[in-house]
Amino acid sequence: MKSLQLVLRQLSRVLLVCFTASAYAQESAFNMTQGVTNISEQVYDLHMLIFYICCAIAIVVFGVMFYSMYHHRKSKGAVAAHFHESTKVEVIWTVIPIVILVLMAIPATKTLVAMEDTSQSDLTVKITGSQWKWHYSYFGEEVEFFSLLATSQKAIDGIEEKGAHYLLEVDNPLVLPINRKIRFLMTSDDVIHSWWVPDFAVKKDTIPGFINETWTRIDKPGVYRGQCAELCGRAHGFMPIVVHAMEEDQYEQWLVAKKAEIAQAKQEAAASLTASLSMEELVEIGEKVYLERCSVCHQVNGAGIPGAFPAITGSKVATGDKNEHINVVVNGRAGTAMQSFANQLTDREIAAVLTYQRNALGNSVGDSVQAADVNQFKASKEGQ
Repeated sequence: MKSLQLVLRQLSRVLLVCFTASAYAQESAFNMTQGVTNISEQVYDLHMLIFYICCAIAIVVFGVMFYSMYHHRKSKGAVAAHFHESTKVEVIWTVIPIVILVLMAIPATKTLVAMEDTSQSDLTVKITGSQWKWHYSYFGEEVEFFSLLATSQKAIDGIEEKGAHYLLEVDNPLVLPINRKIRFLMTSDDVIHSWWVPDFAVKKDTIPGFINETWTRIDKPGVYRGQCAELCGRAHGFMPIVVHAMEEDQYEQWLVAKKAEIAQAKQEAAASLTASLSMEELVEIGEKVYLERCSVCHQVNGAGIPGAFPAITGSKVATGDKNEHINVVVNGRAGTAMQSFANQLTDREIAAVLTYQRNALGNSVGDSVQAADVNQFKASKEGQ
């Protein structure tokens, strides 16, 4: 009697776990998100279907196991059967799993096919992964920008209090309209990254030299966050994704404003070529650029990381020939993590950060670099 009670108690625990998990799975913070797209809902429904099937299999398997343990126990005089093979049993345990797998494969295949269908899109956005930032380019709109981590270095170092979206905030979010099919073309400038936004059920690798495709159609306006999901280097954890989904009319207004902002930036960049800033002005601007773009590798104090990223302090480049210094920042260095900043920074920003590196962080060369110097260097290289 006691053994029967023990068996029933164990079986009830299994049933309780399965049914409780099924009943509260949708509310659990540990479960997959339902998201805000049709594809994300399909993925969630598929996930729950497989989960329920697994629960049903667990109930059957454990039920048969506990029943067999009780019904064929030694105290009841049960004697183990002796046989080497049974065609009937082999057919049963082969056919049943095949049927289950087929039933699981049908909805899974439909979802996978839908996820890969990028045809008839309303908007195409090119996403380029780069150590350690994202570059977004809107096809046919002449709008492109970089999106960088906005969490301050002081918050990362624990000097300032961490915000609600610590390491999940950027300076320029990707802005998209709702109710439109958006195709993403994905590639990389350097190593493999992975663009992942759980609410869209979109996770696609960005691979150097290749173009991957995926798509989404957002149903609800809001701010949705994700991360790079591929270990891509030292600052992998500092490469967040923020998508601001807007109503279609709001998106059109943002697009007009963004184009005006880009046009103004180009005018300011052109005007800076004839302007001559003082050493103090260049150092002030350069420090801000350095902290935002350079300190993640070369460190805030310019000491670098031995064996990985060279120091700025005492560097032969930062204290040597001005044109060589410009060349390294403008064109980068092949085979290293030093990327080209020609299209990431304006000529004035490049001039300022070069001046800062040459006259701060323990260096005191005493000269300055103007935007015109950077522009002239670029023009000379293009003419070669």
